[in-house]
Amino acid sequence: MKKPAIILFLVLCNILKAQETDSLASKPWAYSADLNMYFIPDNTFLLPVVRADKGALHLEARYNYEDFHTFSAWVGCNFSGGKKLEYTITPMIGGVIGNSNGVAPGLELTLGLNKFELYSEQEYLFEFSDKTYNFYYNWTDLTYAPKDWIWFGLSGQRTRLYQTDLEIQRGLLIGGGIKNWEFTGYLFNLGFDEPFVILTVSFNY
Repeated sequence: MKKPAIILFLVLCNILKAQETDSLASKPWAYSADLNMYFIPDNTFLLPVVRADKGALHLEARYNYEDFHTFSAWVGCNFSGGKKLEYTITPMIGGVIGNSNGVAPGLELTLGLNKFELYSEQEYLFEFSDKTYNFYYNWTDLTYAPKDWIWFGLSGQRTRLYQTDLEIQRGLLIGGGIKNWEFTGYLFNLGFDEPFVILTVSFNY
């Protein structure tokens, strides 16, 4: 069960080691942080995510993502490029500890075409204690930005933190940005199930 994750980790290590032309040592660090505030029926909780990138190297930490009171740490490799269709693809491997414990291969993907953007983050958690608790996570946003400072679109989320009769929580989003700050509001399951709201504050440096 854990062999695919171990193989992915070794591949990532070899890629980072081999990228001498990327001049990793001379690249500056770029940082970002998200604070996701979930307002679900009968409960409210925070889901923080912190990222650090230096050239091809990607580091990430999450809390309350895979499970409540659970921390995960990630290492990955960034691949980006494109002209009309811009892309950033980041395969990752993560360790999970807390209420859930395991190892997780993951992928973050961003595709941009004109004023449209598709962002998706996904992972598969291999739970150490019991394989019946293995779980596939996905958060995907499709947005349109008429201006650089405002965007809106559709969102889908598959998570173990909050589950309903819907396997995928589906919703609408609208967001705006000013300088290094971004603010996004999500409304999920309106007309499908009991609705809930997520507010996200992001900072990029």
